[in-house]
Amino acid sequence: MFAAYLADSEQLLDAHRGEVALREALDLPRIAVALADPQLRCSPEQVKKWCEEWIRPPGAERDAHGLDYERLLRDTSERTAQAAEVSGVPMRALRRLQLRRHARTGPRGFTARRTAHLPPRESEACDMCIALVEAARRWYARSACHDPTVQANLARLAVLR
Repeated sequence: MFAAYLADSEQLLDAHRGEVALREALDLPRIAVALADPQLRCSPEQVKKWCEEWIRPPGAERDAHGLDYERLLRDTSERTAQAAEVSGVPMRALRRLQLRRHARTGPRGFTARRTAHLPPRESEACDMCIALVEAARRWYARSACHDPTVQANLARLAVLR
């Protein structure tokens, strides 16, 4: 379910639907925070902390493609904080995640190098989306897959209608 959500964001990027992909990617920090909470709640402070912890890969100041992670973290934190202004259960984001439970994970085929020909605004949105998807993958692989609360919440979402 979680992998399908991430793959969908990448497929939206590949289809040049960057704004839609970014909207879904901006929900990833709220989804991650909610999944780690027994009541599926998140707060703006927790979302900001998640972004600070997971968006920049360990030891990376800039990646091979020249991403400025500090600027990206700042911009992403601002946008996710706006979306998470109210504490509570991010129902719409979790509902979209839940709808992925029957979807098959598509092949990952998006490469960041395809953003070189995009206008600056679209390229920035694409970079933000890619950073959020990669952060969510790191979070899941290094933390969430071993976290009983996250796994229990994913199981709950998979059976809820």
